[in-house]
Amino acid sequence: MRPHSYPLRVYFEDTDAGGMAYHAAYLRWAERARTEALREAGLPHQEMMERHGVILVVRRVEVQYVRPARLDDAVTVETRVLAVRGVTILLDQRARKGGADLAVMRVELACLDRTDLRPRRIPGPWRVVIGGEMAPAVTAPGA
Repeated sequence: MRPHSYPLRVYFEDTDAGGMAYHAAYLRWAERARTEALREAGLPHQEMMERHGVILVVRRVEVQYVRPARLDDAVTVETRVLAVRGVTILLDQRARKGGADLAVMRVELACLDRTDLRPRRIPGPWRVVIGGEMAPAVTAPGA
């Protein structure tokens, strides 16, 4: 299956004084893309919290900036699931323009209990949807 694609436009608020996207803008774009990927897969955050009492939080993120996005550029953030483990999800997210990578992000999400913030196993229905509908899932060795 294809990765989830989230289109956006680089606005003035996203840029630095030189008209290039500020480094933190890529993290905001990735967050929006993850949220929309989950929503399209039938897993909006509010429903996750209410039905299962858990939340997904960013545990780790690595970003490699390849080339800058500039004011008014049309950018797409692609989200692909690399691995679904007991309490974590590993994602590849790429901000792209015209088929070329602007930033490559490796994001690890952790599933936590909404109340006490302790790690909780990803609920079975999510595991099926995230691993099957949202993008191709590959279970990492030893997971």
